Amino acid sequence: MLVQIDGSPHQWFGSKGPKRTLLAAIDDATGKVLGAVFRQQEDAQGYFLLMRMIIEKYGCPLAVYRDRHGIFQRGKNRNPTIAEQLEDEPNHTQFGRLLKELSIESIPSHSPQGKGRIERLFGTFQDRLVNELRLDGIDELAKANARLNQFLTRYNRRFSVPAQQNGTVYRHLAQASDLNTIFAFKYPRTVGMDNTVRFYQHRIQIEPDRYRSSYARTRVEVHQRMDGSLAVYYRGRCLATTDAPAEAPILRVRKTDRPSSSPPDQPSAVAPNRKPKTTPWKPAPDHPWRRHRLKSWQTRLTPFSDLT
Repeated sequence: MLVQIDGSPHQWFGSKGPKRTLLAAIDDATGKVLGAVFRQQEDAQGYFLLMRMIIEKYGCPLAVYRDRHGIFQRGKNRNPTIAEQLEDEPNHTQFGRLLKELSIESIPSHSPQGKGRIERLFGTFQDRLVNELRLDGIDELAKANARLNQFLTRYNRRFSVPAQQNGTVYRHLAQASDLNTIFAFKYPRTVGMDNTVRFYQHRIQIEPDRYRSSYARTRVEVHQRMDGSLAVYYRGRCLATTDAPAEAPILRVRKTDRPSSSPPDQPSAVAPNRKPKTTPWKPAPDHPWRRHRLKSWQTRLTPFSDLT
């Protein structure tokens, strides 16, 4: 019912070799190693590959027991988006979203002792597996991953134990399920008015189909599959796409630019972007406005002779 997963960084190719990470999954009831894969480091793609191994061979477990790494859950101080608040699940990462789609419960561990079974497994592997890789002269990830299947078969035959109750609760996916669609990184995007989708440095052109002639302003999902290819989905339906043509560059005149045809001693023909400073106009002392103002002020004054 429960599968423990974790990663172990170690010098798996000898003390002089580089440090690599082994991702592994072990059944909590029987101690059977369900899958393992060597990676450059502990990453989300490695856990995707690990879960796919388990599901293709055994099926979907009911729950996964893991640590609180950022691959499995986001930080508490992160502000969720409005869409995540509406879904009431703001803590999902790509791997957490995968487990949700597969109806697998994700249980975090709050101490290393809680993952004691897989921690002991890595302690055994760091002794036995390192020696086998050294004797076989393996010092590359591809060769090490190819060697893992044979090693795990012998390890499970010797160290796994039968469960107290017969049977299994692993659930198999429907035959119509597409694993390439399930095991992919998914990102929501909005289609532009030119019927293209931007995904980092990529621009994807959506072709019209029999359902719609244009998908402008619609919300789609860009899938980045394990082989690096991209696909665009709209309401669960894969759309026909092509690479969008490159955009025409937008040229703007710079402040320091000057035409190449003008001599250096002549002023540039480029109009400045800012207006020149101007001083406010001030009327002269004998301006009619000033004389009229002075005269009107004098008419309002009472002569001194009248006061005496």
